[in-house]
Amino acid sequence: MGTTVESARSPWLKWTLLAGATGAAGASLVATATSALAGYFARKVVTPDKVREEDLDILAVIPDGQRLQIVLPATADTTVEGTYGLFFDAGAGHAVVGSIISYVPREGSVTREVLRVTAGDLRAAKRGWWSGSIFTHPDQLGLGSEDVTIELPGGPAPAWLIRAEPALATWAVMVHGRGTTRIEGLRAVQTARGLGMNSLLVSYRNDGDAAAANDGRYGLGVTEWADIEAAIDYALAHGAKDVVLFGYSMGGAIALQAADRSRLRKRILALVLDAPVINWVDVLAHQAKLNRLPEAVGRYGQLMLTHPLGRRITGLAAPVDLKSMDWVSRAVELRTPTLIIHSIDDDFVPYGPTAELARRNPEMVEFEPFSHARHTKEFNVDPGRWEAVVDAWLRPRLGCYDLPREGGRDAG
Repeated sequence: MGTTVESARSPWLKWTLLAGATGAAGASLVATATSALAGYFARKVVTPDKVREEDLDILAVIPDGQRLQIVLPATADTTVEGTYGLFFDAGAGHAVVGSIISYVPREGSVTREVLRVTAGDLRAAKRGWWSGSIFTHPDQLGLGSEDVTIELPGGPAPAWLIRAEPALATWAVMVHGRGTTRIEGLRAVQTARGLGMNSLLVSYRNDGDAAAANDGRYGLGVTEWADIEAAIDYALAHGAKDVVLFGYSMGGAIALQAADRSRLRKRILALVLDAPVINWVDVLAHQAKLNRLPEAVGRYGQLMLTHPLGRRITGLAAPVDLKSMDWVSRAVELRTPTLIIHSIDDDFVPYGPTAELARRNPEMVEFEPFSHARHTKEFNVDPGRWEAVVDAWLRPRLGCYDLPREGGRDAG
């Protein structure tokens, strides 16, 4: 969602300058440039990245007794208190980074404590990427898990099943966001387990774990919901009577589509959504602006995604119906109880549509705003509050008043 378009931005600027100097010929160049940029933008939105960019320099790793400290560039992410994941060595390495030890803005760097290194040699790492994923496997939660396979419409998909003891007949199905994997849902497992729910952490088409779709493109939720229907089928076949869908970012859009379109929608008891995409038109317009694309380019890119003729440019097997995923306009149609946790400073998926959906449908939607958490990192900033909010909202809906509430945990 936050991919930049630096490679396309400079040529557009050059063509614009040329257009001002050459009249009609220049206007033709502007039209060509607009079309090219729009095509690039549209393809980027629906094309999974094959390699994750290591966009964060690791300036130094300093021994501190038996522990380590890490020095990083001061960015909007690295200067926020909380507990985070740091991936390095092309994703093979992973460390958990905790509190800020020192931050001097004029120096442009921040020093933080390293809580643990779960894989790889952090001291040899030079670059990596910042993440909300502080766990990379269920083992790190101290819980047993089962590796299971769910048969999706396009082929097999691996999943983790983590059981609660004792367990209710309601399961939690964790739906990760764009550009990540099922590890994203691990942060919610303890909360679900405390409520007596088994957790099924699923993969879906094009996420790098499940079988890819024939076109190799994201459907932004309008195709992936069928994979979540298959996951619900799996849960029902293995003892569940209904499910709660937990969705992150694009996973929220997928969960909303499942609740709307699935033949099993009556088995979806509730939705718990973290920074969900409520209106793709709003998100795409914001992303275009964030990447300094002209408004016309953003609109043209959206047209390419939604029009049948755009398929040869985007590579989509079918157009994406953005209107069906506009839950602000469709607010009264949402009939599944929904909790939305969303940071008001989210710069990838703005919270405005979330707030508006809750305003238009207060019967079904409860919005819990966080701050300073940016995108899908509410748990990282305040895990105790995140858990308390989800627990308090879900507990009466599950009818599990007799289960003792577990206290909030430190994210590390």
